[in-house]
Amino acid sequence: MAETLAPDVILEVRMSAATSTAPTDLSADVRRVIKLAVPVALGELGWMAMTVVDTIMVGSLGPAAIGAIGVGNSAFYTFAIFGMGLLLGLDTLVSQAFGAGNREDCHRSLAQGVYGALFLTVPLMAIFACMPPSFKALGINATVSRLAGSFVTTLSFSTLPLLLYGAFRRYLQGIGHVRPVMFALVSANLINWFFNWLFIQGHWGFPALGVVGSALSTCLARVYMAGTLAFFIWWFERGLRPGFGNLFQKPDWDRLLALGRIGLPAAMQILLEIGAFGSAAVLAGRLNPVALAAHQIALNCAAVSYMVPLGISSAAAVAVGHAIGRGYPDAARRSGFIAVVLACAFMMCSAVAFLTIPRQILRVYTTDVQVLQIGVGLLAIGAWFQLFDGIQTVATGALRGLGDTRIPMFVNLAGYWFFGLPIGYVLCFHYGRGVYGLWWGLTLALIAISLVLLVSWQRKASQLRLTPYMKQAARD
Repeated sequence: MAETLAPDVILEVRMSAATSTAPTDLSADVRRVIKLAVPVALGELGWMAMTVVDTIMVGSLGPAAIGAIGVGNSAFYTFAIFGMGLLLGLDTLVSQAFGAGNREDCHRSLAQGVYGALFLTVPLMAIFACMPPSFKALGINATVSRLAGSFVTTLSFSTLPLLLYGAFRRYLQGIGHVRPVMFALVSANLINWFFNWLFIQGHWGFPALGVVGSALSTCLARVYMAGTLAFFIWWFERGLRPGFGNLFQKPDWDRLLALGRIGLPAAMQILLEIGAFGSAAVLAGRLNPVALAAHQIALNCAAVSYMVPLGISSAAAVAVGHAIGRGYPDAARRSGFIAVVLACAFMMCSAVAFLTIPRQILRVYTTDVQVLQIGVGLLAIGAWFQLFDGIQTVATGALRGLGDTRIPMFVNLAGYWFFGLPIGYVLCFHYGRGVYGLWWGLTLALIAISLVLLVSWQRKASQLRLTPYMKQAARD
């Protein structure tokens, strides 16, 4: 099976009679994508809300605390999301197998995803242990550096539950059960909020732990998320054959390699993207705590709006994968383009909000006059890249549904690291544009990346022929 799921799934085979029966109802495809996208997008907003809540609840501790969780989160997620990205191959493997009606193969992929999470935990935690000393060496403000180090050290204990959550989530999405993901993420915010309240300022006799309390509450919320999704998997599998017990399997190295062939480029793409924004946070940290706080808050605002197209991106990967598994390339093409249109529509609304009510948005986070002044300018720049950010993430998801994760990796490498970040650095430190220069560099990168990925998806989709799963459908 592993060889039938190689990243390059497009074959030079003409359409057979089996695929001519593919559904052509555009409205049905739109409903299918929306049905997948809405719960996942709400779930992504729930994921982002935890970071927003953390930022708001430490806001009373001052700009240094806000900047510390910004630097700490950026450093942590740069590598933690890389680990989760290695599991993104489950989107392709599970959705295509489920579309083909091969549930046993879905189980095989999930079991190996769990092993992958276990194998990744130790090296990732070792990396996190080395981070605190590096903050000061990078020239970050001393107070911010000290707080960020404590934050990352505590947050590292959430590594295993976070990776398990990622594997469980990809499986549930791949088999079309997206509402449990939404429920887990939204309800986890209550867990996170409660323990933030308990630990940050100190209540019910607990000591006031500050930013460490915020990290600890996030750890507990992630344990809850992983446990909740594990319960839902058991619930959905309990009456089926093969059922839940089929998930307990030995390591399958061929399947792990198949997962890695798809997941590694996807993880590298995420690492490059998150690393670019993390590097921008580090560069902003070299300015002053006020600029860093404004950067962190404005970036949080942009990240909140980004969660919706990110959810649509996951829906695109699943919808395209299901269509591939069923043997319907036309439906796969339509699903990808529908997802792009939905993301564009939302991000245009987000851009309008950034331009018309920036102060109202920023006041959710802080009332500091200096931070607000800088943040308004950053949101104005952020409005420019909203549309392009939506396009690039959905195009990436649609390509992942085909099993192609290499193109987004190379495009992100060139767009951020060879183009956007160097321009931002020069504008910031050599032309005196400060944090605004960093944001203009990121904006130019997103414009270039989105255009290249959209053209790549259009070309791949127009050339789509029978995949291995489609050939099996034709024989059946």
